[in-house]
Amino acid sequence: MKKKKTSSTPIVNRSARFEYTLGEELVVGLSLTGPEVRAARLGHIQLKGAYVSVKTGELILHNASFSVALNQKGGSSKSVDNRERHLLAHKKEIERCIAAKKQGFTIVPVKLLNQGTYIKLVIALAKGKKRWDKRETIKKRDAERDSRRRER
Repeated sequence: MKKKKTSSTPIVNRSARFEYTLGEELVVGLSLTGPEVRAARLGHIQLKGAYVSVKTGELILHNASFSVALNQKGGSSKSVDNRERHLLAHKKEIERCIAAKKQGFTIVPVKLLNQGTYIKLVIALAKGKKRWDKRETIKKRDAERDSRRRER
């Protein structure tokens, strides 16, 4: 029996780079169930709108949607699971995140890595952009696209 090829490309939260100015990045583990691991390996995860909070000394991931298959026999019915997931990090990293939250930073998931036997999440300490910062980002992106077109 052939195994399905798993996705080795990281799942990237593109809206995080647009909405926030990203700072320090941390790589943390995820506490997942079996169907969620399968969804992560197949790339059926949406990180748009997801964020990380700190409760009782633990990092918790909110609003990350996993498309989980409901039945095992190859049926096409799927369910989107948005439950809270615990993140696995060292105590020093958690304390650094708590200190950053007190300074007004937001903790945002940037990408999900699934290359080895572990599934890791890259989170970043971020500061929200203002509307004019977003406009500048769009202008820079358009200028780079135009310069690439002229080079061809």
